[in-house]
Amino acid sequence: MLRTFLLSLTTLVMLLSSVWALLALWFQAPGGGLGRYGLSMLWLCGLFALLYWGWVGGSWWQSILAYIFMFAVLAVWWGSIKPSNQRDWADDLTHITTGSVEARRVTLQHVRNFHWRSQEDYDVRWESREYDLSRLRSVDMITSNWGFPAISHVLVSFGFEGGEHVAFSVEIRREKHETFSELGGFFKQFELSIIASDERDVVQVRSNVRHEDLELYRINLSPADARELFRSFVIQANELAEHPRFYHTVTGNCTTIVFSMMKKIVDGLPLDHRLLLTGYLPSYVHEVGGMMPGLSLPELQRRGEITQRARDAADDPAFSALIRQGVPGWD
Repeated sequence: MLRTFLLSLTTLVMLLSSVWALLALWFQAPGGGLGRYGLSMLWLCGLFALLYWGWVGGSWWQSILAYIFMFAVLAVWWGSIKPSNQRDWADDLTHITTGSVEARRVTLQHVRNFHWRSQEDYDVRWESREYDLSRLRSVDMITSNWGFPAISHVLVSFGFEGGEHVAFSVEIRREKHETFSELGGFFKQFELSIIASDERDVVQVRSNVRHEDLELYRINLSPADARELFRSFVIQANELAEHPRFYHTVTGNCTTIVFSMMKKIVDGLPLDHRLLLTGYLPSYVHEVGGMMPGLSLPELQRRGEITQRARDAADDPAFSALIRQGVPGWD
């Protein structure tokens, strides 16, 4: 009876751990499609052979030891997969923004300012820009949703005296042949990057090209905290440029990275499931007092819808002002 119980328990552990192993092989096995299919089938054959050996062959402890060895080999291989900044990146992710901060003067290198006509047709522009943090006047959160209500991408846009805006985005860093996969984000498929962009670029690629729905919220931050958040983005971007890191769907994404910055600036921010289900992040920010006071969340959401405004603004020099018409805190 005890033997049957232990064998059943170890069988369950072997099956569950093999699910992880098969996904790891599927996303990272060398040799392209042949490697993925071949090594996955080899793992399955080994697993079923060990289960048969344990249940029918009578040597269950030997089958367990053999599986531990097999999994240890996989773990060593998995640990050998390291992030890199030297890959054949997609054009819009070629660079990670870097910057230098001297007192309140910030110089950013590789600010993206593409002009988008379609996913395949765009003008490539990477620029150097300077910002005076004493002229920083606003912080906005922009959410972009592509149809799945629980998941949105989050951008943070900084506005300066005179109407200039620059938006930071924590992004997966895709190679040219890759497409985004939430599941792949658990298995070292993408590196992590931080990109500062001209606001027209980063908004219109989502509203006009990818046909996503965007909402903009004025964030209630003191001038000192706003400056500190800007500096934090620059520090984090420099760190990623120097020490590459894998994107992770849960622990290293567009929200958790920003949350880690904000925790150092605003005391007492609680952990919450909405930090992972980013489509509901606006309700979290509203709940902790991060939005314009005196308005309900539905009202802020209704007035913060900027998708059509972004499409209508097109190449107007007043793009940033036009998309903010009627947004609480800007009207």
